[in-house]
Amino acid sequence: MAADQVQEVVSIPDGKIADYIDGKFRNDTPEEYVRQNIEKRLVNELKYSRERIKVEYKIKIGSGRPRADIAIFPADCESYAQEDVSIIIECKRESIEPTHKKEGIDQLISYMSACPNCEWGMWTNGKFKQVLRKEISEDGKYEFIEFNDIPPADGSLDEIDSPKRDALRNAVEDNLLFVFRTCHNHIYANDGLQKQPAFFELLKLIFCKIEDERNIPHPLEFYVTSSERSNPDGQLTVRNRIAKIFDKVKQRHRGIFEPNDEIRLSSRSLAHIVGELQSYSLLNTHIDVKGKAYEELVGANLRGDRGEFFTPRNVMHMTVQMLAPKSDERVLDPACGTGGFLVIAMNDVLNGLTRQLESVFRKQQDEWSHDEYRIFQEKISEIASNNFFGFDINPDLVRATKMNMVMNNDGSGNVFRLNSLLPPHEWPQDFKREISERIGTSASSIRNSKSIGLFDVIATNPPFGSKIPIKDSAILEQYDLGHIWEKDADGRWSRTDRLQTSVPPEQLFLERCMQLLTEGGRMGIVVPDAILGSPGLGYIRQWLVQHARIIASVDMHVDTFQPRNGTQTSVLILQKKTSEEIEYEKKHGTMADYSIFMAMAERIGHDKRGNPIFRRDRYGNEILVPEEDNVLAIGGMADGTRTVSSLSKSRVRDDQTPLVSEIFESWKQEEGIGW
Repeated sequence: MAADQVQEVVSIPDGKIADYIDGKFRNDTPEEYVRQNIEKRLVNELKYSRERIKVEYKIKIGSGRPRADIAIFPADCESYAQEDVSIIIECKRESIEPTHKKEGIDQLISYMSACPNCEWGMWTNGKFKQVLRKEISEDGKYEFIEFNDIPPADGSLDEIDSPKRDALRNAVEDNLLFVFRTCHNHIYANDGLQKQPAFFELLKLIFCKIEDERNIPHPLEFYVTSSERSNPDGQLTVRNRIAKIFDKVKQRHRGIFEPNDEIRLSSRSLAHIVGELQSYSLLNTHIDVKGKAYEELVGANLRGDRGEFFTPRNVMHMTVQMLAPKSDERVLDPACGTGGFLVIAMNDVLNGLTRQLESVFRKQQDEWSHDEYRIFQEKISEIASNNFFGFDINPDLVRATKMNMVMNNDGSGNVFRLNSLLPPHEWPQDFKREISERIGTSASSIRNSKSIGLFDVIATNPPFGSKIPIKDSAILEQYDLGHIWEKDADGRWSRTDRLQTSVPPEQLFLERCMQLLTEGGRMGIVVPDAILGSPGLGYIRQWLVQHARIIASVDMHVDTFQPRNGTQTSVLILQKKTSEEIEYEKKHGTMADYSIFMAMAERIGHDKRGNPIFRRDRYGNEILVPEEDNVLAIGGMADGTRTVSSLSKSRVRDDQTPLVSEIFESWKQEEGIGW
């Protein structure tokens, strides 16, 4: 039955999810979250067919019949009997430790022992993973040997120990997040490092992994065999191998690492982390899978106390799509945090470049020749190194942003540590020299707030809040919004020469971003709603309409930044007026009449606790929609449980941000807005 012939979507009762393998409705629990991600990894990464996988498979142990979370059978299996089980996987919630008496590793070993032909087993709680291979010793007893991973569907052990470049896998769902958590928790627990140093040690190895992936056409060196992982001599061999890669990393990324930097992990931990990372392609995994994993890890370890609340990825996607940056435009985030806006903007531009070259070459990207792909890579390198810039005051976040850019086409050279609100004459000379070289101007020309209009597009979420006010008069005096404003009898505001005693940073960032834009340049900025509605801040709105055309205002749901911040926010899309426009309007005392795109994102895809929210039918049940082009019939099981078919289906996030950017694109064309 073709997909376009199927009109039915399946409703999921509240508190239930549809299993990825068999379609049964199961309780939506933390343990089930882990299992569903593992199931998707089995099918999409390791290429096991659903027919080989059984969920909650009953195993006879003495008089008991416990259920294994996941049992995998040989490809040619017909009976699915207990003696046919080849792999068992146990999935637990995070609070269950591997040493747990009843539900820990020993439970997995007992299940494997009860299945005579079960060679492999895996135990995971989402933050810890252990893989065992069952072997029979000379005296006929079972031995359980720790391995890097279970084998893929074709049973290749070489891929487990030393993956080839063309066999690296793209992570799906939250499995890369699981891997990053597993690695970080291992370092934190076993090497005596605090959370932040542990994070940076993991960062070094992620850099090494990416450096090795880029080292085409040479064989991969970022690997550990299972035998190396399990003995001290092998662990030292791995250390020496990775140390050589890290030497190359330090040469390539001198702005991130010092020449004398070393990997401080124990050899045992180093081998463990390499084993967890080696099978994935960090370069080719989808941007949102990498971004969610990386930014959650950064947020858990580097979040500061300067009003840093990292922007949800769906909001960043919406903002970037509304701004639609082009390949020849310079893009900036002056409060870049982990670099999410920059990465999404860069990938948006590169996707456009891909479509452009597919049209020029008259074939799809996967059909390009070596020379055509080289042209593409050279263009990527040129765009990434020349057109994307990030500033942040936090040196740790600067390093984190550079890492994020390296994972996403390497624009790391243009990320700088800078207090963006400082007067430009106080910007460090090294920074001014480097930024001027990149942009093609002179360092001496960067003198004051009127000489920094260097960027075509700005996408940012500045730090905001009254708890981190700006009080320095040297900073305040360079901003109109740093001064006291007075309102006359007609309701018009005028700026005085007196400085305010303190100003929340987001108000100054709004003006600084406008200063950083070229005339006619555009920005997307997250602002607290007080700027748009508070009577006492009317002077900010007056200043704004004098200096910018307000293209769009998107009112975000109050839970957008939850669970960490409940401030009501909006996303503004602004276009800087030219000096001629400002002068003309000032002279004639009038402003051009124009339309403003207004929208409300009433559903943001998560609740105030940060948990995902999915679309529901009119009866309040979650709906399930097919992921693939073909669907099978929907029916019931013998036990009365309703299934939804054997093919991939998924819940749909209840998120209106993609709809906002889609409608905005149509509105923009109707209004004749030319970007």
